[in-house]
Amino acid sequence: MPREDLRLGLSLGYRGGAQDTEGLALAVLADDLGYDVVWAAEAYGTDAATILAFVAARTRRIGLGSAVFQIPARTPAMTAMTAASLDSLSGGRFRLGLGVSGPQVSEGWHGVAFADPIGRTREYVAVVRIALDRQPLVHDGVHFQIPLPGKAGKPLRLTVPPVRPRIPIYLAAIGPRNLQLAGEVADGALLVFFAPEHSAHQLAALRAGRARAEASRAKAAAASELGADAPQVPPEPLDLAVTVPLSIGPDPVACADAVRGYAALYLGGMGSRTQNFYNQLAVRMGFGDAARAVQEAYLDGRPRDAAALVPYEFLDQTSLLGPAERVAERLDAYADAGVTTLTAAPVGRPQEQVAALGILALAVGRPPASESPLPRDSS
Repeated sequence: MPREDLRLGLSLGYRGGAQDTEGLALAVLADDLGYDVVWAAEAYGTDAATILAFVAARTRRIGLGSAVFQIPARTPAMTAMTAASLDSLSGGRFRLGLGVSGPQVSEGWHGVAFADPIGRTREYVAVVRIALDRQPLVHDGVHFQIPLPGKAGKPLRLTVPPVRPRIPIYLAAIGPRNLQLAGEVADGALLVFFAPEHSAHQLAALRAGRARAEASRAKAAAASELGADAPQVPPEPLDLAVTVPLSIGPDPVACADAVRGYAALYLGGMGSRTQNFYNQLAVRMGFGDAARAVQEAYLDGRPRDAAALVPYEFLDQTSLLGPAERVAERLDAYADAGVTTLTAAPVGRPQEQVAALGILALAVGRPPASESPLPRDSS
């Protein structure tokens, strides 16, 4: 598809302190520029729900997404409550992004065993959907039993009326099995370190999951003719939402240096020596030797050395780097690869991030920010 059809997103990443004001200003700008969605993340600092509520109060149109709510941090019923609340407060703008995080955060911060992440995620999504559909919450699974058997609890319904018939659910996905699950049960997939040149295996996994969903839907539809329940409306096409670092400047190599620390953190520090999903992704992309070297340096306490070891080719293929015209050309590759929402994670000083968001909007034909009819106090 042409790059003009790309939906644009803004990643606020992790916030806190002075970054809160800067993040809000970027969200307000993205709203004015016609961006489709702003995403907030969480690890073990600020939580995404509070950030998004703050942004919702200061914006008008832009979608609000969690990227992600951590599955080990909340019961699925609590997640449904938060999603319904944010959707109601924002006038139907919320998108629920979910992810299992990793063993370090799950076990080291939340005290939840990082076991069977695929099975847990599948059940979690099922419970959230039941709750958001305002059906009596009943689920008898391996990971979740609701109500608890043999106890006093009874099936309850969510009391918040829905703003929309369906709040879209996104899954953060890296490995092949998780990508298949996203294609099967979610409305969208949240991907990072996505390189159009190396995307074939990711797209194939998503398609396999979607095909499985279509087969299940057809089977359920056939059963409905015999009186069994079946979904009434098939899901929309999967939204492939890719987060891409954005660094604008005359020299792409210099722009890549602004992204090195971010890449080294994920390739080297987001996991152990034996279990790092981002590092494994880089290996599948053909950067195995470099990925191992980056991880070794990072885990040995040498983050600067780790950053220096990240290959420029990896950064260039997974980021938007350089002058405006080069970024515009790169957008074509993402659009051709099937990306439907390109989420920018701008780097640099605040004024550089502001300029980068405007340049990216112009690259896909969005008009400059217009005068807003509502107060825009972002202080």
